[in-house]
Amino acid sequence: MKTSQPVHLKPGDIVILGVPSDENSTFMRGSAKAPPLIRKALHCGSSNLFSEFGLDLGKADQFQDIGDLELKNGTEGFGQIVASVSDLVSKDVKPLILGGDHAITYPVLKVIGAKYKNLNILHFDAHPDLYDHFEGNKLAHACPFARIMEEKLAGRLVQVGIRTLNDHQKKQSVRFNTEIIEARDIEANINFNFDGPLYISLDIDVLDPAFAPGISHHEPGGLSVREVLTIIQNIEVPIIGADIVEYNPDRDINDMTAMVAAKFLKELAGKMLT
Repeated sequence: MKTSQPVHLKPGDIVILGVPSDENSTFMRGSAKAPPLIRKALHCGSSNLFSEFGLDLGKADQFQDIGDLELKNGTEGFGQIVASVSDLVSKDVKPLILGGDHAITYPVLKVIGAKYKNLNILHFDAHPDLYDHFEGNKLAHACPFARIMEEKLAGRLVQVGIRTLNDHQKKQSVRFNTEIIEARDIEANINFNFDGPLYISLDIDVLDPAFAPGISHHEPGGLSVREVLTIIQNIEVPIIGADIVEYNPDRDINDMTAMVAAKFLKELAGKMLT
């Protein structure tokens, strides 16, 4: 693992961990380059480290960054993710994961789902990622929530912003009893009334490409940055972890998407600390 300096972690800390893996991407790779660029945008002098909750993350001693994993390929890399997140969870900190593609959410939740019974997941995405397999790969970034629900790592899965729902994934949604709110059905100030610990998985392509061109899968008709932030800000239960995935710097324009990812990082951390 790459770290800039030793970090003493305390229970309740928000801990940034970069997981730069895109080997399970199906259409286009590039998201493995994202974590350091999200950090660069976070600390860019064009903005500051205040979240909209009034919290200065630059002075918050519960906001820590332990760097990026140096991942091997295949099952070894998968195991590294599990081991690293297990170490964090054992310290009772709250991981804030920077991907990488969406395949990384499965190994992360193998750990978190085992710790928190009846876990709720709020999943922002253009795609349900419920394929049983994609092109023969059951660990593809199109499949993590099928694996998560098969293993009963969550009691409730709410999927927001979906706009690519096909027949197979409709059947999978019924099979796993997921709650899908398609982009066309998003309402102002929507509230899901979660009743337990919550993990948020935020795929940047939930947004309309006009807000986030730096994504591999451009799916027009998505949400705005403000719509996603409003949903997060309305949450009333503890957020015990989150990931931000599928930012692809190779397709970005003037670092627009990097700044959006950094904004989500700030607001997730601010919400988790307030």
